[in-house]
Amino acid sequence: MDLSDPSRDFSSVSRSVALVTGASRSRGIGAAVAISLAQAGWDIATTFWRPYDAGMPWGSHPQEVQDLEAQLQHWGAHTLALEADLSQVETPARLFDQVESVLGPVSALILSHCHSVDSDIQTTSIESFDLHFAVNARASWLLTRELGRRFCGAFGSGRLIAITSDHTAGNLPYGASKGALDRIVLAAAWEYRDLGITANVINPGATDTGWMSASQKDDFKRSVPLRRLGLPQDCANLVRFLCSAEGGWINGQLIHSNGGVR
Repeated sequence: MDLSDPSRDFSSVSRSVALVTGASRSRGIGAAVAISLAQAGWDIATTFWRPYDAGMPWGSHPQEVQDLEAQLQHWGAHTLALEADLSQVETPARLFDQVESVLGPVSALILSHCHSVDSDIQTTSIESFDLHFAVNARASWLLTRELGRRFCGAFGSGRLIAITSDHTAGNLPYGASKGALDRIVLAAAWEYRDLGITANVINPGATDTGWMSASQKDDFKRSVPLRRLGLPQDCANLVRFLCSAEGGWINGQLIHSNGGVR
């Protein structure tokens, strides 16, 4: 069956549901992951949070969310896009309620959301530290908890994948909260063994999603043996494989998929 053919008939295909957080920008990893999974036959729920994007250099462009939904539907996916403030404790359970009511039970949870505002040990405020951990760590734990509570798929079919980073110096609360995310997701590989949910973490390295200056791009290229920047599709390709039946033996791993950076 040719998954690359947008004209194929999806009506007879049983499509599982993936929830992809942090898919608000067309250049982002979340959007690339969502499209790749739609191409592989998944129905897709996505989350976004415009107030965060509005405070970033790339800004907030609501049309991008609509454009992403159109691309997912082009590949036959049923879709649901939800604006979600993941700093709020009640948000994860509400998201699962909404996704289940529209698309059905979630089989794959892809944690690609983040809060990231640069600061170092001396300049990080209490408020910033707490917000980073609320979004990057606590929300990820609560979403992971909901997946475990609600998963009803066949043993071995569940997937939990998080996108992490090892950037810490000069970006302390982001890096520290991502470190907590790693431990939460890797714990699920063992704690969810009776459910048959695999849990893995991907560290894609520096990825060109629109935040790099020209000099940063040059520096990153020099640090990569393959002499190019990481692209959102590179990460999406790996997520798609891990979500496939062929990727089901990979479990409890933190995978550095970064072109060979040391």
